[in-house]
Amino acid sequence: MALTTSLAGRVRNTSLPKSHALLPLLEAIVNGVQAIDDRFSDDVGQGHLHVRILRGPQDELDFGPSGPGRTALNPIVGFSVEDNGTGFNSENMKSFLTLDSDFKAGLGCRGVGRLLWLKAFDKVSIRSAYQDEAGDLQGREFRFSVRGEIEQLGKPNGFDEPGTTVSLDGFKAAFQQNAPKTVESIAREVFEHCIWYFLRPGGAPEVTVTDDDESISLNALVEDFVFSKMPTTTVNVKGEEFTMVNLRLKSSARSAVPRLNWCAANRVVLEENLTGKVPGLSGRLKDETSAEFTYACYLSSGFLDDRVRADRVAFDIVDESASGMFAANEIALEDIRRGVLEEVEKLLDAPLQAAREESKERVNNFVSRRAPRYRPVLSRLESLGVTVDPSIKDQDLELVLHRALQQLEADAIAEGQEIFAETGSAQSEGYRERLNRYLDKISDINQSDLAAYVSRRRAVLDILAGLIRSDDHGKYSREDAIHSLLIPMRTDSNEIGTDASNLWIIDERLAFHDYLASDKPLKSMPVTGDGSTKEPDILATRLVEAPNAPVLAAAGEKLPLPSIVVIELKRPMRGDASEGDNPIEQCLDYAMRVREGGVRTASGRPIPKSEESPAFCYIVADLTKRMVKRCEMANLRATHDGLGYFGFNEPAKAYIEVMSFDRLVNVATERNRAFFDKLGLPSS
Repeated sequence: MALTTSLAGRVRNTSLPKSHALLPLLEAIVNGVQAIDDRFSDDVGQGHLHVRILRGPQDELDFGPSGPGRTALNPIVGFSVEDNGTGFNSENMKSFLTLDSDFKAGLGCRGVGRLLWLKAFDKVSIRSAYQDEAGDLQGREFRFSVRGEIEQLGKPNGFDEPGTTVSLDGFKAAFQQNAPKTVESIAREVFEHCIWYFLRPGGAPEVTVTDDDESISLNALVEDFVFSKMPTTTVNVKGEEFTMVNLRLKSSARSAVPRLNWCAANRVVLEENLTGKVPGLSGRLKDETSAEFTYACYLSSGFLDDRVRADRVAFDIVDESASGMFAANEIALEDIRRGVLEEVEKLLDAPLQAAREESKERVNNFVSRRAPRYRPVLSRLESLGVTVDPSIKDQDLELVLHRALQQLEADAIAEGQEIFAETGSAQSEGYRERLNRYLDKISDINQSDLAAYVSRRRAVLDILAGLIRSDDHGKYSREDAIHSLLIPMRTDSNEIGTDASNLWIIDERLAFHDYLASDKPLKSMPVTGDGSTKEPDILATRLVEAPNAPVLAAAGEKLPLPSIVVIELKRPMRGDASEGDNPIEQCLDYAMRVREGGVRTASGRPIPKSEESPAFCYIVADLTKRMVKRCEMANLRATHDGLGYFGFNEPAKAYIEVMSFDRLVNVATERNRAFFDKLGLPSS
């Protein structure tokens, strides 16, 4: 009893990703080329194949403009493919009527291409002429659809030689939206899919793609695409032969990335980006004359032909061999890829060597100029095979180096776990050498972390230097912008981490505080019982170690006295006209309020009241005439550079320092000069 097949069910179960929206058209084109091969054999130059793009009215399916500055294209509703091949003779028609036909299995065909037609199009109309056994010209015309299946329409007119016209009608919206829109992009996709036919001995028939009055010859694209051919090579993978057609594509090609095209039945099935998979292999390489090209490989094999999936978008091949249930001698995609990449490295030896040198120079320049944190580990990153396209953008290069550093750190963690697992037990041979190598690696990584920290300081100082300058309109930044750079406003040390502030710019000791508040009212601070709503810009207390007394004192011993730090910021070049806005007096007032308020630690432990608690008052403000006068009235001395004042207020027991914004930047830079010089960072 014969089995029956549901066409609707077969179409429903046929896979066609939207990203491969043109695959049904490509199937029709390949069928046409094969028909021409069948008719003309070794003289395919007599053949011609014409693809027409069929568009509907603009309001039929309007997906908007095709791009900036371009007129919106009418939606594509279908295609027609005309060839002068063998035509639908009896054998071809019988094969068409047989789903999963093996009539052209020798060409790698699976007999499912017409199912892809109905996946993306409502119906397909076919007109064909062929020669019968007597040599007379015959014809047939029929419609193919899910609902009507095969509908005979009689004999067509207008043929004076064998040939076929396949009309794909009713392009479904989901695929239409994901398909290329312009004749140029469609022609290029057809060419790249069928490129084997243009590169094989004997060449391809004349193939054109037309959109209204615009026509593109695919044969001419060979000259536009291909810079030069390279030797065709073969690789043997576990007894299977794979043929590599190697090309140097012109740098103006659509996709300037090196790629491996996995082919089956003379058609591209998968396109794989090879960037970085061979050290030095990137977008553009240079030949012996310094001309730029992009490498492309077209890989084919009977092994691939036999294992291509029916939808022609992938292969039924395992990803990795010898992994669990798969036999070690089974060929995996990774086995094939490894063999191909080894051959690519041999073929492109000279261009790759030159590219690696350019890559190394690009990375070294970037690290020296923009990212010194990677300098301590640069040689180790190179050993990991990190190479880049010399034209890579700085932000992309930063990401590449960051990922490589993360990999280096992960490897170091795993290596350390293995080494420390042997501690206290019988150590294997070479343990001491492995330990030393591990410690050297950790040392380099730690230096990288320090370099990153120092680089961040340099960047912060650069930002601060920009904030204190006037803009194009002569205006200066508000003090809150500078305040936020030093420490987030309206926060305290219970809300932010130590890395969230940049108070090291003013005083490195501010990193060691018991409590720190930024732009918060005195009454909200746990270190004071003062009920004032006044808000010092920055206020900090620090537990000072008394002689022979640790910060965390033993029971029964007195806690060390607190020190108090008050910082006031003023807008660059602010006039400070009113006497009531004297920042020196403000700082001293805040310090005394903290002393008198019953000071507690941040954790709420009482500290004995003491009038001797040292206070440090920092005022960051430009030295306007009014500010200079206030400094002199407070009996402060000018600094040696003339950019600040300092002194000690005996009644308040407070050290006072007034610094201009220029001095703030200069002093912070000077304190960090040794680190900047070590990393090659500018110190001014």
